[in-house]
Amino acid sequence: MGKIKEEAAQGKKCRTLHRMYYNSPIGKLCLEDDGEALTALYPAGALQHNQEPAACRESELLQHACRELEEYFSGTRELFDIPLHPQGTDFQKKVWNALREIPFGETRSYADIAGRIGQPHACRAVGGANNKNRILIMIPCHRVIGKDGSMTGFGCGIHAKEYLLKLERMPARISEKTEAQDEEQMDMLSEAKLI
Repeated sequence: MGKIKEEAAQGKKCRTLHRMYYNSPIGKLCLEDDGEALTALYPAGALQHNQEPAACRESELLQHACRELEEYFSGTRELFDIPLHPQGTDFQKKVWNALREIPFGETRSYADIAGRIGQPHACRAVGGANNKNRILIMIPCHRVIGKDGSMTGFGCGIHAKEYLLKLERMPARISEKTEAQDEEQMDMLSEAKLI
């Protein structure tokens, strides 16, 4: 699993140096780095015009992140190695670290995460921290669902969240994919209205 940079834990602000885009099965994603670690991975449509300008060019780090995403979406990667530098409050970082502990292919409720960080009554605050996560997929906020098993918000939309959860639960992900599995993945995309 990629390391979260120490400066992030100390609350130092990062500067976005590079930005590039990746066309994924759940839509176009924007990736940003600070020259040392990934600082953002979010839907390209969510890019706000008041954000700090960044060079829209590839960096070696962003190319590496895209390769890891390609492997994830093709079913050959479960853990990400890319270094991360998320920006947030100490509470948000505790939540995001707890999200990174959710095993691949599993889900947890907001209450589970609140309990995990030692604040069992902070379910709403956990939801707020999930909402502020700017490094989607690699900090897997899509693995958090309602206590009753219901799908809850996700930055790329509920259909994308459902797609990611189904993708992670596909049998034989890491082994060679069969033609039937390829068809199953296409059916998932179609059902989630992503193609």
